[in-house]
Amino acid sequence: MSELGQMVYFKANGAMAQGYLAKATSGKGIGVIVIQEWWGLVDHIKNVCDRFARAGFTALAPDMYDGATTKSPDEASKLFMALNISDAEKKLRGAIDFLLANEAVSSKKVGTVGFCMGGQLSLFAATLNDKIGACVDFYGIHPAVKPDFAKLNAPVLGIFAEKDSMVNAEAVKALEESLKAAGKKYEFHVYPNATHAFFNDTRPDVYDAKAALDAWNKTLAFFKTHLS
Repeated sequence: MSELGQMVYFKANGAMAQGYLAKATSGKGIGVIVIQEWWGLVDHIKNVCDRFARAGFTALAPDMYDGATTKSPDEASKLFMALNISDAEKKLRGAIDFLLANEAVSSKKVGTVGFCMGGQLSLFAATLNDKIGACVDFYGIHPAVKPDFAKLNAPVLGIFAEKDSMVNAEAVKALEESLKAAGKKYEFHVYPNATHAFFNDTRPDVYDAKAALDAWNKTLAFFKTHLS
């Protein structure tokens, strides 16, 4: 369960939005926006924020579904497809401004990291917001999110799984070619034998502890390199 952080409210889209904020246990740290999978702002995502806090970062996970969460893939799919992408980007913008104004944040820009749906939103936000200084995409996918990589403001770390049927080798290659064609800085890692959502330790059917730890360490190093 989440222990370190708390729910907070911030302005976004002309209204108030909510999110889970975990401040660096060291007092101050690089700001990171954590973007949920299609299940919603569940305990797993809050726990990722807590892990960032223990590693010396201050992390905020905006609630992209305004309180809705689910364990049902069918329900998750409905929430995922109903997400208004323009509103989602504005919510991320509000979350970034809120985080950068927090006294527990030491960086001038934030890092974004997202998983599945959140991975694609992490990329999308980085093409529209120059306050993002580093972008991590864990096996990102959303059919309605089409980033314009010519406008990408940040280097990208892509984390993928060899046995991922949702984000397969062809999709990874297409993303790499798009980034290369746009002349952007990126590094990709594809984990052998891992499958989609291998980072989610609440799902024993897909979790890969070794790959997840390596991807976590790469993420921390990437943010320190580009945001310190």
